[in-house]
Amino acid sequence: MSDRFRTFEEFWPYYVAQHAKPLTRWFHFVGTGMALGCLATFAATRKLRFIPMGLVMGYGPAWVSHFFIENNRPATFTYPLWSLQADFKMFEMMLTGRMDAEVERVLREYQTSAEHAEEKRAAEQSAKAGEVLPN
Repeated sequence: MSDRFRTFEEFWPYYVAQHAKPLTRWFHFVGTGMALGCLATFAATRKLRFIPMGLVMGYGPAWVSHFFIENNRPATFTYPLWSLQADFKMFEMMLTGRMDAEVERVLREYQTSAEHAEEKRAAEQSAKAGEVLPN
């Protein structure tokens, strides 16, 4: 599964689909904001305790939202770096009010490609069923 995506651009629609529910996105937004706050506090104070605190603040709400709201497995477990990059992209898109439209676009494209895949499978099965089997 780790070779399923070769680029971040391929990964992004998967990531967005895994964050389809608005409450999941808000948990991520708050967690990312708290993590950035901890990072800024570390930079200002040089107190190391803010680094693990930032990890807990960032990942805690995100993982809770996946397990209890979205009912899926966090992409971080399989794609840690792309997930982090996507978290920041989603954070920025939420700040600018563009994330809801992005979710709608991605889900619409996912549904269309799933429908095409199903039509292709059905056509292949029909073709196989119509084949004459040799004796």
